[in-house]
Amino acid sequence: MIAAPTTEGEPATDRDAALEHFGLAFKRAMGAVRRLRGRDTHRAGELSYAQFGLMFGLAEGGEMSASELALCADVTPGTATQMLDSLAAAGLIERVRSERDRRSVLISLTARGNELVAARRARYQGLWSAALGEFSGEELRSAAAVLDRMRALFDELGHDEVPG
Repeated sequence: MIAAPTTEGEPATDRDAALEHFGLAFKRAMGAVRRLRGRDTHRAGELSYAQFGLMFGLAEGGEMSASELALCADVTPGTATQMLDSLAAAGLIERVRSERDRRSVLISLTARGNELVAARRARYQGLWSAALGEFSGEELRSAAAVLDRMRALFDELGHDEVPG
């Protein structure tokens, strides 16, 4: 493998080349997710990837506010509210005023919503396991740590002021 040059014109280290390879792989994976989201929203009569994102957030986190769910599904709060309206109309979620703060509305899955999430999870579990089957638990934990660090980096960059 030929190492990519550094800014000083010297050969890059193996780590530099690995960082570059990771960056490209990460960009490709993010592109694949964007393409999936784009295709998934055009299937009539089926829930979208983002709607399942809301429902999976509820399955994992219990009762949540619409703004918390928007973060889970990577959509705007307004988009989340529209999706939640259709999920409520379908009987998959319910909204309840918070007992602690009557201004807040908490959202939770109904029994039917839980069943749908469980079915979706079961449908994809085999594919997920097969795609990652060659990796050890330690490798998967390392990959998760790297992705967590990338998420934190992007969250931090999103809050930084742009130099002017």
